[in-house]
Amino acid sequence: MQIIFTEHARFEMNRRQISEELVKTVITNPDQRRITRKGRVVLQSKYTNITEKKEMLLRVIGKEINGSFIVITVYKTSKIEKYWKEEIAK
Repeated sequence: MQIIFTEHARFEMNRRQISEELVKTVITNPDQRRITRKGRVVLQSKYTNITEKKEMLLRVIGKEINGSFIVITVYKTSKIEKYWKEEIAK
């Protein structure tokens, strides 16, 4: 699958200090996958943030088009319980 980063996604990754490698890992092997009402795909995975020394959730929002995944935005959060849904499978 080809992964395409929008200008906005790259800006946010840089601003939020999220590596492209970490984003690609979540896209190729997410812990959870959700479809939004707008038809976007939310891929998310838990990881340990070494800088902040705590468990975080990385959320990648994008669209799947013709075998490609277009990354719209990316963010990390410590509010795992707000977004994590135990009943959701990959």
